[in-house]
Amino acid sequence: MKTEDLIRKLKVSNLYAECPRCYGEFKLSQTVLFDGTKPFPDEVVEFQQKLQKDLENREEKLQKRRKLIMKTAQITTRATNVGKNLEKILPTMKDFKWIVPDCKFLGDPIDLIIFNGLSVQKVDSVSFVEVKSGTATMKKHQKSIRDAVEDGKVSYRVVAK
Repeated sequence: MKTEDLIRKLKVSNLYAECPRCYGEFKLSQTVLFDGTKPFPDEVVEFQQKLQKDLENREEKLQKRRKLIMKTAQITTRATNVGKNLEKILPTMKDFKWIVPDCKFLGDPIDLIIFNGLSVQKVDSVSFVEVKSGTATMKKHQKSIRDAVEDGKVSYRVVAK
């Protein structure tokens, strides 16, 4: 049987097929059937062009998202690097309100611990300082440190050996 004859018979048949994606049934006589070895019918060409355009649009959106992600990552990296460097030079800035010899730089999990009065050998308070620049926010563990300090959950121990 020739392909054209088979297609003609299927177009007038009561046969159903199952979609391999959604498993829904559809009537073969209600579909566009054609011989793939010959030029495609116009409606198939139109559908193919639509799919191609959709694919190009999706690719364009994907490229835009990739560029945005890269740009965002670069901005975040720069901001992080600026913040890390700012933490180190902060004590040398003219509007830094603590006495530099009283400051001890940790960097992580918080930036500075300031032993107020250490430079005159009489510490009257201890300050925990976290430096943030721009729109940076504290991480969860930094907030928990802040909360522990604010709740007075700070202790001092001497471990003798």
